Amino acid sequence: MQLSPATPRNIFSHRKYWAARFGTAPFLPMSRAEMDQLGWDECDVILVTGDAYVDHPSFGMAIVGRLLEAQGFRVGILAQPDWRSADAFRSLGKPKLFFGVTAGNMDSMVNRYTADRRVRSDDAYTPNAAPEKRPDRSVIVYSQRAREAFPDVPVVVGGIEASLRRIAHFDYWSEKVRRSALVDSKADLLVYGNAERAIVDIAHRLAASETIDNLTDIRGTAFLRKVTPADWIEIDSTRIDTPGPLNPPIDPYAMEGQPSGREASGSNSNVAGADEPGSQQPGTGSAKVVRFIREVRNDDRARSVIRLPSYEAVARDPVLYAHASRILHVESNPGNARALVQRHGDRDVWINPPPVPLTMKEMDALYELPYARVPHPGYGDAKIPAYEMIRFSVTIQRGCFGGCTFCSITEHEGRIIQNRSEDSIIREVEQIRDATPGFTGVISDLGGPTANMYRLACKSKAIESACRRPSCVYPGICPNLDTNHGPLIKLYRRARALPGIKKVLIGSGVRYDLAVESPEYVKELVQHHVGGYLKIAPEAIGEGPLSKMMKPGVGTYHRFKELFDKYSQEAGKEQYLIPYFIAAHPGTTDEDMLELALWLKRNGFRADQVQAFLPSPMATATAMYHSGKNPLRKVTRDSEDVIIPKGLKVRRLHKAFLRYHDPENWPLLRDALRRMGHADLIGPGKRHLVPAFQPAGTGFNPEGVRKPKKYQSFRTQHTGLPPAPVAPGKRKHPRPKKVAKAR
Repeated sequence: MQLSPATPRNIFSHRKYWAARFGTAPFLPMSRAEMDQLGWDECDVILVTGDAYVDHPSFGMAIVGRLLEAQGFRVGILAQPDWRSADAFRSLGKPKLFFGVTAGNMDSMVNRYTADRRVRSDDAYTPNAAPEKRPDRSVIVYSQRAREAFPDVPVVVGGIEASLRRIAHFDYWSEKVRRSALVDSKADLLVYGNAERAIVDIAHRLAASETIDNLTDIRGTAFLRKVTPADWIEIDSTRIDTPGPLNPPIDPYAMEGQPSGREASGSNSNVAGADEPGSQQPGTGSAKVVRFIREVRNDDRARSVIRLPSYEAVARDPVLYAHASRILHVESNPGNARALVQRHGDRDVWINPPPVPLTMKEMDALYELPYARVPHPGYGDAKIPAYEMIRFSVTIQRGCFGGCTFCSITEHEGRIIQNRSEDSIIREVEQIRDATPGFTGVISDLGGPTANMYRLACKSKAIESACRRPSCVYPGICPNLDTNHGPLIKLYRRARALPGIKKVLIGSGVRYDLAVESPEYVKELVQHHVGGYLKIAPEAIGEGPLSKMMKPGVGTYHRFKELFDKYSQEAGKEQYLIPYFIAAHPGTTDEDMLELALWLKRNGFRADQVQAFLPSPMATATAMYHSGKNPLRKVTRDSEDVIIPKGLKVRRLHKAFLRYHDPENWPLLRDALRRMGHADLIGPGKRHLVPAFQPAGTGFNPEGVRKPKKYQSFRTQHTGLPPAPVAPGKRKHPRPKKVAKAR
């Protein structure tokens, strides 16, 4: 097996498939009637997605579908099919090449449940925000239904849900370690990260009559196999980053009742060990022996694979889980990453190195495919909130080198920024202006995962290819990082100067520690691209949580605020900076949250909505949450223990600190302040956090039932006085006003 080359061919350089003669479809078909109109007797590829079909480049299935169409393939869409039987998966007929399955733009569990595991009442990716249109763990369910519909058709899974579940992962919603989604979905191949290179290669090779089992050399994919090929060198992950002695002292790679690899190897540098229980060499009754190499020469790196502790081992041992998480993140740079392998029962999940980032030329061509830029007409007048939010926005980049431990962007899109050209971006702005229904002259965003990483990269390609740091900006900005915001400033100026463009807003999150490196950028942003307020995300102010988040200190926030206020005043504009914070993140103590609450009150911030930490699959902070260890450093039994705010009571308290101004939270905060020895912060003064009195009708009554307050008057809520007398013939409670729900 030889992996795809490090410098791959342009994704648009393949010879087009014969079906290109059918031309471009106005929309990819979602029914047999649409296929008939296009003159198709079958689809080459059928894409299954948990989102409504919006033919816009902000929706992953639209990008993949249009890309495959540009290669000459006939692509059908099954958007939010009924998963309760296989009938819906037969509606477009049997695909000639494969099913491509994704949960959609969001992980289905994050989409459906809040951080407190409560079911959400709506779904922004569904017409009219209707809930219950996709199953939990959609990738698994959809794949099994596709297999049931046509057992002999290959199934390829991808998207963010599959990407973040490519190895054994901690599942917050079931509070246990689950197997790789590849195993549970029974798919043939898993595509992770940016899928364009892999999906084009898969489609053309299947069209050339290769079998799905033969596609083992594609970067950015994972597949199952029984044994490691003989010409590959296995490296024990514990030789790279030793997790320390196990208790009980068992080798995670050893057969039960057999000597461990270290015992069998004696003093030799090669480590021999048996695989998981049930694994055997073909044609023998003995356990398979795996040879581990302590060091690998550079010439052999391309055929070396790192064996992670098995699913069974990490499921029973949180320290091994943290170790495996650390190794996966260390081996994430496309320039130097090696293949990974993890045993699941009697098979290995083999994960090839990450995909090579797209070039600017490829990014331009990808985002300028013939998207209709509107939802499929089959939805009629139904509103799709996610589309309404992004229909006037433009993606200018992919990836993020921030490395925030609670975020999964880096694990999915990578930390090397992939950029579009300025000309391509301007052409899309002009297309929005000229062809998008309802456009009023305001571009809602020019951005991506962040607002201001456009064209930023390492000054040296050699250093970039060799680097294993998880972040280019923590604990400080790397001296090798080019922080020149000049190209982005030029783009902003050119976009807002276009005829018919009244305003260009920046809706993506600004990485303010980068922004302060370029005061000219801050000035440009503040004076021309802020619509009254700008949201940024300090996330915390205490060193404890910040060090576990890999976020800059509060001093950087204050420097950015000084620039923000200065340039707002110079422009004669009254504008506000709105900071976001996370409650209950690993490393956060009650004292940290108290410090943050006092800081918020001192600075006059009253958060309307607060965010509690949600342990998403494969994130570094999730490994901390599950193991209590810090995978940012070498993981051992005696390595740093991380404080983990677990349990509903603690999480509720941390959220209450962020909403210190809400009377509903005052009883909880008063109890906590007394317990923490800070009863002096209870009182009516400015230096106090919460008052000693409790307004009638707020908080929790003795029975523990929360009383509604939507009909309570300002008098009752804020003074504690009884309601004013009601005049005869008047309503006892005023009719509540309808308030538009913020998306």
